[in-house]
Amino acid sequence: MNDAIDSPAAPGALQHLVAGVVRLLVDNPDAVEVTTETGPGATILRLRVAPSDIGKLIGKQGRTVRSLRTLVSAVANRSDRLYELDIVDGDPIP
Repeated sequence: MNDAIDSPAAPGALQHLVAGVVRLLVDNPDAVEVTTETGPGATILRLRVAPSDIGKLIGKQGRTVRSLRTLVSAVANRSDRLYELDIVDGDPIP
């Protein structure tokens, strides 16, 4: 198995992976924020982008965000944790 995925830092590694991919997709890469919330059985990745980039993040018919969720799901299948990707709109993450 992949040690990076099985390590305790895996949520952080996945957080950086998602942030890196999203920064390549949007016009405002400095506004990309990914935070994690770790619960007893699941880790939720909360993704925030500039309001003008929401459409690029979602993509035509939701294809881009679906692909990002597939990436997150692939990592989850290689670990014992459930990962979810949520897109958050509104005020910046404190």
